[in-house]
Amino acid sequence: MRVRTIAAIAITAVAVVVFATTFSGATLYSAPDEVTVGAAQAILGAAVPTRLRIPALGVDAHVQQVGVAKSGNLAVPTNFTDVGWYRAGPKPGEAGSAVVDGHVDNGLGVPAVFKNVQNLNPGDEILIDNASGTLRFVVQSVAVYPRKEVPLQQLFHGDGVPRLNLITCEGEWLADQKTYDHRVVVYAVLAG
Repeated sequence: MRVRTIAAIAITAVAVVVFATTFSGATLYSAPDEVTVGAAQAILGAAVPTRLRIPALGVDAHVQQVGVAKSGNLAVPTNFTDVGWYRAGPKPGEAGSAVVDGHVDNGLGVPAVFKNVQNLNPGDEILIDNASGTLRFVVQSVAVYPRKEVPLQQLFHGDGVPRLNLITCEGEWLADQKTYDHRVVVYAVLAG
């Protein structure tokens, strides 16, 4: 009988410590003012992206991790069906701009994963899957820039708002440079 009482007291003490630790840790976290409650929860659950889905375009793509190419430009996915997340930047759901690129075509006009991103409209959703679940981003705007005039500070925005920016090629093919003369950028923000 005495052993059971001691065991019950020990279990109760452990439960109280776990309960107190869990809730005291939760109350110590304060999300930045710019981030909504939903975004703060996403930041806590942000993980390496694995899939990108754009329902309005029928896109469902595997996410590769990319860095910087030897040219000094953002590296691109190794195929035409995947997208590339810039791994040196924020993960989708973290504060700042997570940047994802993808091919528009194969250089010969055969459509690739981001062939139609210029057709997205404000309010369209972009879904990012990771180990923690699915994050929902909403398109704010779509812009086209000459290739050398993409506003890098806007593309790689560092404010406290969780953003997702997609980038791909557009315009006329420059055979000697093996690229297009314009870029399409889709600016999206985490839905709170």
